Amino acid sequence: MKRAYVFPGQGSQFPGMGKQLYESNAKARELMEKANEILGFRLTDIMFEGSDEDLRATKVTQPAIFLHSVVTALCTEGLPAPDMVGGHSLGEFSALVAAGAVNFEDALRLVAVRASEMQKCCEKVPGTMAAVIALSNEQVEAVCKSIDGIVIPANYNCDGQVVISGEKEAVAKACEAMKAAGAKRALPLSVSGAFHSPLMEPARVELAKAIERTEVRTPRCPIYQNVTAQPETDPKRIKDNLLQQLTSPVRWTQSVKNMLADGATEFREIGPGAVLQGLVKRISGAVGAEVVITSAQE
Repeated sequence: MKRAYVFPGQGSQFPGMGKQLYESNAKARELMEKANEILGFRLTDIMFEGSDEDLRATKVTQPAIFLHSVVTALCTEGLPAPDMVGGHSLGEFSALVAAGAVNFEDALRLVAVRASEMQKCCEKVPGTMAAVIALSNEQVEAVCKSIDGIVIPANYNCDGQVVISGEKEAVAKACEAMKAAGAKRALPLSVSGAFHSPLMEPARVELAKAIERTEVRTPRCPIYQNVTAQPETDPKRIKDNLLQQLTSPVRWTQSVKNMLADGATEFREIGPGAVLQGLVKRISGAVGAEVVITSAQE
């Protein structure tokens, strides 16, 4: 039996996240207070007491989800070691900590820079995203190529569910074209920007500097990175992929299929929400694989 640990990305946050861990686990409390100190503001106050709107700001959302995920991974008693890890977008940073490739403090600093720079992109260059249901990857890609303006596939979430990202007008035109091509739905998402698209390019400079100064060690197990969907263990390749991820699609469908092909029989989602459990169930079902899907709390 091989265990795969998967870590969620932006959108999984909820008011009160992490509060129970903070109150019941001394190690978790220590790590959360260390995070407050590193960030220079009390992130935990927003996590525990903030509203949905407070948590939606990218510069808050990303470190909050990262902190919840990593503290859960490091502080859940009796959690066995994974044989492979992966994370959806932001979740890739949590996965690196769980695999021992980056320490908690350095990864948090990286996430803070990433979040801050992406927030700036959202404010400078308005963009959006939309979920396309019931078209093949190839159909979605073809429609995006046919649209004037910037719009690309951003998240390959599972077969028949692809998120597109780009300029607002281009995404709106693409949604109409997707419906005309047979999509059941093409739904604009409530997001603050065009993540995983060329509109995030201005964030590259500062993120590249932050990645360059971060020590990345050989992980204890392979990490299936979003950009390649392949098991990576080389620190240089891991760094390169982290930077490319900023403007490249999240190949989640392909990553999970590769984990299955490499023998994964148990998937455990670690962090807030249960989005990845649902996606893994659909992906594994599509290829006829029988797997156990749980959360870290179970």
